[in-house]
Amino acid sequence: MRLHLLPATQSPLNPLLGISLKLVSALVFTGMSAILKTLTARYPVGEVVFFRSTFALIPLLIWLAWQRDLINSVRTNNVRGHFKRGLIGTMGMYLSFAALSFLPLPDSIAIGYASPLIVVVLAALVLKEKVRIYRWTAVAIGFVGVLIMLSPYLSPAMFVGGLTSGPTIGAAAALAGAFCSAGAMIQVRRLTATERTGAIVFYFFILASFLSLLTLPFGWQMPDRTDLLLFVVGGTLGGIGQILVTESYRHADTSIIAPFEYTSMIWALLIGWIAFGDLPALTVIVGGLIVAATGLFIIWREHRLGLQRAKELATTSHRPGS
Repeated sequence: MRLHLLPATQSPLNPLLGISLKLVSALVFTGMSAILKTLTARYPVGEVVFFRSTFALIPLLIWLAWQRDLINSVRTNNVRGHFKRGLIGTMGMYLSFAALSFLPLPDSIAIGYASPLIVVVLAALVLKEKVRIYRWTAVAIGFVGVLIMLSPYLSPAMFVGGLTSGPTIGAAAALAGAFCSAGAMIQVRRLTATERTGAIVFYFFILASFLSLLTLPFGWQMPDRTDLLLFVVGGTLGGIGQILVTESYRHADTSIIAPFEYTSMIWALLIGWIAFGDLPALTVIVGGLIVAATGLFIIWREHRLGLQRAKELATTSHRPGS
């Protein structure tokens, strides 16, 4: 789960630095996913979620302490809101890691691109945000792309092993994880009204670590030294990636930074091919491009609307008597 939030203090904008940080964060998160994919083959998903969340706290706490804002960052008056966000986010993380254990790395990441589309739908239904025809059209086209990506996993050949055959359940988990990720982002939007970025990230990792411990009776095993090191590296990369994402949005506007999230597909293709010998099917590539294109359109549209609203506000404020 990645939080695209601004820190409490805003630095002078530096788009080039912001883009660079975003690009590196995409690589870091993809590297984390690749490491955890190797571990999901040997360890229960709940155990993977625990180590990913627990070790992510280390760089996060160091970063907050370095900013001399640790105490203020973790103060909260909305425990219930954090619990909701933690529960939904942990479910999304669990499903995403489960998908990694069944699917090629690029396929899992590509299906996860459905999340921003689902956010638009949930924002209209839950937050009562006004969504115009342009965005609804983009969302509809995007879901066509999702169906194209899922089509290899919906063919009769994939159901030979039943509904629980590996690739089928992996695709279902990836899509369900995208829904949970979207739901978590809606809850994050609510939290940002009163909560600081540090608190939102900190309590999510704490709750994810605690909730994943509930799976302890279901086959956890002690990792050997090599795997423990991989757990440490994977979790730490998750924390570092979160810091890089947060910092990227400090240095440039969201409309500039957000499109570079899709570079994670490039890293996924390269790492998946080199580390696992995985290459996505043509349908996954085509569907992923459609979803990415619609996501970019939604971002562009939001940017244009933002400029229009700012212009209207400026015009109103300069009217005589206003």
